[in-house]
Order: sequence, then structure tokens, then C-alpha cells
Amino acid sequence: MTHDIEVEVLPSPAAIGARLADDIVAGIRAATREGRAYVLGCPAGRTPLPIYAALSLRTRDLDLRALHLVMMDEFVERAGDGWRCVSTEQHHSCLGFALRNIAAGLPGLPSGNLHAPDPENPADYETLVARLGGIDLFLLASGATDGHVAFNPPGASLESRTRIVRLAEATRQDNLSTFPDFRDIGAVPTHGVSVGLGTIAAHSRSVAMVLHGAHKAPALARLLALKQFDPAWPASVLYACRAPRLIVDATVAAALPAGVDV
Repeated sequence: MTHDIEVEVLPSPAAIGARLADDIVAGIRAATREGRAYVLGCPAGRTPLPIYAALSLRTRDLDLRALHLVMMDEFVERAGDGWRCVSTEQHHSCLGFALRNIAAGLPGLPSGNLHAPDPENPADYETLVARLGGIDLFLLASGATDGHVAFNPPGASLESRTRIVRLAEATRQDNLSTFPDFRDIGAVPTHGVSVGLGTIAAHSRSVAMVLHGAHKAPALARLLALKQFDPAWPASVLYACRAPRLIVDATVAAALPAGVDV
């Protein structure tokens, strides 16, 4: 699947948040009328924070029983011969992030409607998403230096599904900025449980890749240079998805290298 994806440039991260929150609210309302779930695929980290803040403001009087949040990934640690998720009390826990930065702003969200992959049974996440009817909108962010999406490293297959992943070193370096309480690279976990690129492409009805800040300009330039999925740059999964959107702020657009424009 290939796409010529139009880049939508908005003035600020807050404007991006408002645009996507409005879309999500419209989707929740439609799903509620139709008696089905509205499933939102959610990353942790800095990029989606303006979206979650805007969504909180727009849903104070909204029935959220139809809304399900599907988190992309979680850091894991060894537990005997297997793996377990890090505690949600840890500053870098993705589920902890969701509890603090998404669910806390959505008091009407049923507690059972927040989902995260289980490192003991990763494949069960695929079953859960299918049972929910797929993902209405998957919010995506790209690693600045290696284009990782969730914990999928360069070279990840478009057929990959939810699984335990060894984090690429560039991904771990990026997480020093994403989670600034890490004291150094040695404190960043080496493994995570993550949806696959195939999970995103197969289960989502629409996706929105969000980039903001001048440091994301190289990532945008790399995406614009591609016209189809390239495993060397996982964020290019965008080209393999239905109804893809690429939304950036004016800062990242202005910082593009000479000769690259949107």
C-alpha cells in the first residue's frame, strides 16, 4: 500500500491537540449512538500530551462508556524465566503515564476500559483489539533519531504483532528525553512489550502521525522522502495504514532542511 500523504501544518502543539481531540469526541459520540466501542490507540510520552489535555477539556460532560484506550507498549523487567511490566509507580511506566495523564483527565472512563499489553501473554492483546472491533484512531509518534514507533526498532517487519522487544540503543537514548527522570542510559530498560507494526496497520481504521518541535524535523524529512513502508524507518508504517494523516506544528515545518518543504 502506498500513499501520497498531505502534511497538515498547524500553528502549535496545542492546535494539534485541539484538532485531534475534536475528531476523537466526534468519534465517541458516533460510536455511542451506534451502540459500539470507540477505540483509541495511545502512545505515552511528550508528543501526545496536548491531545490528551484537549480531550480532557472536551469530555467533561460526555458519556465515555464507549471509549476504550489501547496503550501501545510498556517497559518490562525480568521475572524468573519470563517478564513482567515495571510498576505503574515508576516514572517511566507507560501504563502509569496513562493513569496520570489520560485517565485522570477522563473521570467518566470506566476503569476496565484502559488496556495495556501483558508481557506474559502478548498475543492476547491482538485478540482483545479484535474483540473490541479494531482501533478507530491510532495516534502515532516517531522517534527522533531512529523513527521507532512504540518499541518497534529499525528493521521491524510489517507483519510484526504484539511481542517482547529488545529496545534499540537509539530508542533508549530517545527515552532519556521522553522520561527525564532517568539518571543515565544505564537506567533505561532494555526490553519492552509492544504492539507490532502489523498490529497498527491491520487493526486501525485511521492513524494520525504527530510531530512537533524542531528536533523532529529530521524525522519529518525522512518520512517525506519515502512513498511507502521502509523497515529501516518504522514510522513509515504510516504508508501501510488506512486513512493516514501526518500532522505537524509550524516549528517542525520551519526547521526542515533546505530543499524540503511541506
